[in-house]
Amino acid sequence: MSLKCGIVGLPNVGKSTLFNCLSNAKAQAANFPFCTIEPNVGVITVPDERLTKLAEIVHPGRIVPATCEIVDIAGLVKGASKGEGLGNKFLGNIRETDAIIHVLRCFDDDNIVREGGASVNPVEDKEVIDTELQLKDLETVEAQLQKQSKIAAIGNNKDAKIAVSVLEAYKQVLEQGKNARTVEFESKEEQRYAHDLFLLTAKPVLYVCNVDEASAKEGNKYSEQIAGIAKSEGAEMLVIAAKTEEDIASLETYEDKQMFLEELGLEESGVNRLIKKAYSLLNLETFITAGEMEVKAWTYHKGWKAPQCAGVIHTDFEKGFIRAEVIKYDDYLKYGSEAAVREAGKLSIEGKDYVVQDGDIMHFRFNV
Repeated sequence: MSLKCGIVGLPNVGKSTLFNCLSNAKAQAANFPFCTIEPNVGVITVPDERLTKLAEIVHPGRIVPATCEIVDIAGLVKGASKGEGLGNKFLGNIRETDAIIHVLRCFDDDNIVREGGASVNPVEDKEVIDTELQLKDLETVEAQLQKQSKIAAIGNNKDAKIAVSVLEAYKQVLEQGKNARTVEFESKEEQRYAHDLFLLTAKPVLYVCNVDEASAKEGNKYSEQIAGIAKSEGAEMLVIAAKTEEDIASLETYEDKQMFLEELGLEESGVNRLIKKAYSLLNLETFITAGEMEVKAWTYHKGWKAPQCAGVIHTDFEKGFIRAEVIKYDDYLKYGSEAAVREAGKLSIEGKDYVVQDGDIMHFRFNV
């Protein structure tokens, strides 16, 4: 299961610097608009200390963490919804992602040009991008509404009526300058149609405030403004010093990196925190398989039952699912081996209705 997050923002806010920290694919950053034209794509690992601790017990041949796909998308400018700058390309690239990492400039630097040439204003920057995405969504909604209204008027078409209801709800909030994600639908039919519209402002968002090194721990006056907005939207927000993260990433040893973080008063790098937040942003969790060959993390959607998770490994596992043998992560660490867990009666046998929990260590029995 792939996770694809798009890094967006105005030109020169630090998107490519952040992308370089996240991925081994090095994007060439430059101090002018549109330095990123084609989206850079990087596959990165999801930090999970549980895998390392399990490996110390199991001694596997390899450790395989879960992965994320991060896309650095060209900087957007005012008028993008009408094709200004790289607008159409930019908006098309966002549509292909599952979630948005919205980077906002929250630092002062006279040497770095701000789009429009004015002083630093992350709230205004956020509104520029929100407006462009909303205008593009409104264009999509109005086109679909015209089509579905005609179908609904011809006959008693239930699906078309559901579509019209969804589209009218979206049109109302978008015309008010609000994002589509603020609308909630009760019926599964409405939710399904809403999902299939792939609206840009319906995607979950994580606001990343790019600050200077001195503000890496506590944030600053700019990030505080975004924190208030994110709270009002029910969105996630993260403070990160991208340039500092780039310096940390350049260090060769784990010890050097930890020493750098300690000097900044941070327990964990901003990059690691960002990846974890992006992972949870999509309501994703991890179950683990542990054996002599490998300790591996598998991604699944929160709330999935055992057969669905079995299908993540192989479709045959889901088709022929018999049962799941489950060990809780804490129990595995406490007893030190699968055999000891069994002896202590802490290995549970679960059926088709078992809802998998984050960190479950699982073995599936199946028959095809």
